[in-house]
Amino acid sequence: MPVSRSINGAVAGGVAAAIWAAQQPLDKRLFGTDYDDLAILGKAVTRGDEWPYVGLALHLVNGAIFGAVYAQLRPFLVGPAPLRGLTAALAQNLAFWPLGSLSDRHHPASKELVPLSGNRRALAQATWRHALFGVVVGVLEHRLNAQREAEPPFVPVSSNGHGNIERAATATA
Repeated sequence: MPVSRSINGAVAGGVAAAIWAAQQPLDKRLFGTDYDDLAILGKAVTRGDEWPYVGLALHLVNGAIFGAVYAQLRPFLVGPAPLRGLTAALAQNLAFWPLGSLSDRHHPASKELVPLSGNRRALAQATWRHALFGVVVGVLEHRLNAQREAEPPFVPVSSNGHGNIERAATATA
């Protein structure tokens, strides 16, 4: 797992999260709901006037973590870069959306937040946000890690006969 691949993925994820946050006021109007990821994150930590900044910081960190993990898993995904990113982000959205009911019940600011459980508009909005995020991550990570694409992955010889003996013999650790 090359560290530079993860760093580039984290940069891609951070940029994609910033784009998500920047367009969020627009999609609130478009989808007709005030569902706000920055509020969910920021108000979980603080109830003061600084919650938007805390929420943005946490959102950017989450995006960077996703991007770093995505960069390592990307070689196992199929299709062009935008599709790989889209698939990964929508899979994450699908996997975590049911946790919205926990947020509705246990979030410290749940009375100030849009309920997520059973909220189809919020689900559509979250799907849009993850789709945008995923495409941006897929494209940026691919471009940032393009030089790694030319390098063949390290494949040592395995005990079951798979692998390449020439590469195993000449590989440097």
